[in-house]
Amino acid sequence: MRNPARWLAAVPFLLASMTGAAAPQGAAAPATQQPTFRVSVDLVTTDVIARDGQGQFISDLKSDEFEVYEDGVKQEIVSLVLTHGGRVFNVQAPPPAPVQEGIILPAARPTNDAAGRVFLIFIDDLHLDFRLTPRTRDLMQKMLRNLVHEGDMFGIVSTGTSSISEQLTYDRQVLESSIKKTTGSGLRPDDLIKTSQGSQGPAELRYRAHVAFSTAYQLMRNLENLRNRRKAVIYISSGYDFNPFATSRMKYEAEMFGDSTDNLDPFTNQRYQGQQFAEADLVRELAELTRAANRANATFYTIDPQGLVAGPDLDQEVETAEWQDHLRETQNSLRVLAEQTGGIAVVNQNDFDKALKRIDAETSDYYVLGYYSNNPDPLKRTRRIEVKTARGGVQVWSRTSYTLRATPAQ
Repeated sequence: MRNPARWLAAVPFLLASMTGAAAPQGAAAPATQQPTFRVSVDLVTTDVIARDGQGQFISDLKSDEFEVYEDGVKQEIVSLVLTHGGRVFNVQAPPPAPVQEGIILPAARPTNDAAGRVFLIFIDDLHLDFRLTPRTRDLMQKMLRNLVHEGDMFGIVSTGTSSISEQLTYDRQVLESSIKKTTGSGLRPDDLIKTSQGSQGPAELRYRAHVAFSTAYQLMRNLENLRNRRKAVIYISSGYDFNPFATSRMKYEAEMFGDSTDNLDPFTNQRYQGQQFAEADLVRELAELTRAANRANATFYTIDPQGLVAGPDLDQEVETAEWQDHLRETQNSLRVLAEQTGGIAVVNQNDFDKALKRIDAETSDYYVLGYYSNNPDPLKRTRRIEVKTARGGVQVWSRTSYTLRATPAQ
């Protein structure tokens, strides 16, 4: 399958070397001599939004007015970038990374051009009903009017039959042409109920979720290369549920098997025991993706184009209670992606203009703080971040954690 993430070129992120002088010929090396690993520490950056009590952005904060704590340990702020109205006004470039001994960490990457904003429009058409196509295209038209402005750089990627893979560009005509290509191809309730079942539930559903999550995960890895920019991911999808309409699926299978109980697991009352872990599997997938986004300092703004939903369509023979459970699960999955990365979830509402204006404001006015971690435990992968400001009456919002990528085995 063609990888839709091809347009974001990944670069090697691990650079470490072991150095040491050769011993004179014939001389015995000391028994206690150990190899020394010298590495560069990666610059940690985090977006910060600062507002006063009236919700107005505060644009005159200095680096000494911020405090950043990692796992409760205060960090030295070495870089500060202010973006106001979508433009960069001042950049305090970071000094070279300190050299540390003892553990291999990713090397610092060069700073890219810092003008304008960066949007990644992620269209998960594998999880958008075909009948949502007009609403999805209308949503993208609103984005063109209210969100993506001149000077903004954006890319567009789809997961399914829309076959959209546009590299980062400033050309708004690219977005206009992509709107015409966007077509939903998600599974409907009847499809989910009557599709073939595997040990983990509907096989087609798991395959589609795997494609969506793996595509988004790869994009987050590649976005790590972009520095000192607020990277907003507009994530258009109807969400995820790994065990939808379980009762209806069991009834349908009972009819297909010709009985109602002989083929059910006696402990779980399900045909496939693996389905009881569906919720845990979904939580794990969402956690992996949000960790990747936090490593890239990217923010998810999830949008469900179906808007306010009253109930299932009349042509769908689904129990109302099952439909509500399915809707709640899919919407919660979008909320998790947004909340865990510092964004907002636009679900179960029809006022997309208001939501897009809020996203526009959050991506136009922000600071990017940078520091080289002095965490006393370099083996700890997940680190908590807390940002404070000494100025009274100012509230700040930022991501709350990030996770180091696992070091490949040597």
